[in-house]
Amino acid sequence: MTADPATEIAPRPTLEEQLARGATLRRTLRRRDHARFALPERDPVAVLEEQHTTRLPHLIPVRVGRMMQSPFAYYRGTAAQMAVDLASDARTDVLVVADGDAHVANFGLFASPERRLIFDLNDFDEANIAPWEWDVKRLGASVVLAGRDIGMSEDACRDAVAGAVRNYRESLRALYEMNALERFYYRVETEQLDQIASGAGREVLAEAARMARRRTSEKVLKAVTTTDVEGRLRILDEPPIVQHLNLVGPEVVPGLVRAYKDTVHQDIAVLLEQFEFMDGALRIVGVGSVGTRCHILLFVGPAGEPLFLQAKEAQPSVLVTYGGMPRGHSGRRVLAQPTSGREGWRVVTGQRVMQAVSDRFLGWMEYNGRDYYIRQFRDMKGSIDLATLTPPVLSGYARLCGGLLARAHAQSPDGAAIRGYLHTGESFDTAIATWSRLYADQSEKDHAALVAAVKSGRLEAHEGV
Repeated sequence: MTADPATEIAPRPTLEEQLARGATLRRTLRRRDHARFALPERDPVAVLEEQHTTRLPHLIPVRVGRMMQSPFAYYRGTAAQMAVDLASDARTDVLVVADGDAHVANFGLFASPERRLIFDLNDFDEANIAPWEWDVKRLGASVVLAGRDIGMSEDACRDAVAGAVRNYRESLRALYEMNALERFYYRVETEQLDQIASGAGREVLAEAARMARRRTSEKVLKAVTTTDVEGRLRILDEPPIVQHLNLVGPEVVPGLVRAYKDTVHQDIAVLLEQFEFMDGALRIVGVGSVGTRCHILLFVGPAGEPLFLQAKEAQPSVLVTYGGMPRGHSGRRVLAQPTSGREGWRVVTGQRVMQAVSDRFLGWMEYNGRDYYIRQFRDMKGSIDLATLTPPVLSGYARLCGGLLARAHAQSPDGAAIRGYLHTGESFDTAIATWSRLYADQSEKDHAALVAAVKSGRLEAHEGV
């Protein structure tokens, strides 16, 4: 019987063929040409205004106020603007499952199912397929802006970016000396960080790990709840950070919980059967996400043990809406998508692909025409306070992030082509360092435009929230 050509699957390229493909791509886009910097005609404030049309109006001034704090704070909220800028630029067209917002503040600590602390990418709101170099550029420019925030010299910022990209390149080389299963199981635990960091860097990472271990559901319970007159636990209001806005009617909660349970692994679904929903409230987080609908949910188990989950609205990835990428999660084909909650599914799937170990409570659902993804809230999760780092420590941290980004990209079917493209030369490292400085300069100008828009009355800002 002859196979239907329309449904026949092309043979999977070998590792050698992928490496050769990457080497061939250097003829059409030289590695040093990534230093070229050109932007389309644009109004950065207009991009923010367009995003604000889908967000809670009373929280938009909070988002603007947080972005006004510094150029780096502004940058953290402008993944959409960067997607606009990169969409018209030359690219290799090697597509991977990309993070879409891989800046240095989006790496952190969290617990594995064995309760061991892992360090990895930790924000996947924009995850989708995209050219791999978009994530590298997002990381590089963030290193420059974070470095300027702590007073690093321009030479030190350049070297820090080059070091991060070099470790990305060298980590890819090491990863492709492993087989696919070894790459899949590779992860960085806090014990390994001691071998990577040194001196003050080791102390910073150790302190972040200590804080993460103290962040348990029991600690959250004491900090954010009270008991009402009927003796039931209730989340405390702390406007505008935490509020009961009745965005979700109590009568629909059981159905939503059932829908969520259908998307988690069976062991978690069975575990959740032992917990009763107690309360939920809107809680704003981050910079770029402010104004989206983000809730914390309190459940209580049979012995009174608390479980906090976070249900966060998942809007279409900026890589799709502003970067022109197709929606999907594979470099060769778009995975089958659910009929309900597909943006939440996109975030969860991207996280499971890119992270070495993912939150066991990851799931998704749809409510009232909006998609959400769900994860455990705060439990043994932590991050590095970049503002407290010294220049050498930030440089080491950037190198670590570069290596972890390589591990994430190496999970994609076409990742080996990146390895073939980069090979052993340093021209790409220095090109991205140059591009990152120029883009950081532009981000500072865009930040100034945001401040001017607030002063002129075009935008409203609530600072210090």
